[in-house]
Amino acid sequence: MSDKSYKEHLKEITTFIFDVDGVMTDGSLLINTQGEMLRSMNVKDGYAIKTALNHNFNICIISGGTNEGVRSRLQALGVTDIHLGAHSKIDFLNDYTQKYNVKPENILYMGDDIPDYPVMKLVGLPCCPQDAVKEIKEISKYVSHKKGGKGCVRDVIEQVLKVHGKWMQDFDAALKD
Repeated sequence: MSDKSYKEHLKEITTFIFDVDGVMTDGSLLINTQGEMLRSMNVKDGYAIKTALNHNFNICIISGGTNEGVRSRLQALGVTDIHLGAHSKIDFLNDYTQKYNVKPENILYMGDDIPDYPVMKLVGLPCCPQDAVKEIKEISKYVSHKKGGKGCVRDVIEQVLKVHGKWMQDFDAALKD
């Protein structure tokens, strides 16, 4: 896997698809006395998601998890395509690409574990956090230096937006006024 090959793909990306547990979270589950499962998400990932949406990039979530708190957090960031309880992620990918007329080569998918494998084989830029399982690292064109839940989502979004000239664009424009 060459560094150059993944960087060439960044220019083609219009759509980000993310798994949740192990990507947007560190994969840990905190279980309270009522049996509710709690997750921790990174604020910097949230900022990057909002920035990408503000610059008209597509963001979709496909997760096997079913935590409605995750849906609430992502909706608050502006994400509208959230698919929880997705056991066949390929079905959701196919539905999404047809609905929005998105080509697989324009998709960056970030996953961390075996359920992400089939989808990652179909997209233009499969990526994973630094702590993904071996099989996922082997098929990823980019392995983030950040772990799941620790800024890996921000890492890939920031790289794509920089290549497109969209990262810090709003702040640079404000300084010129």
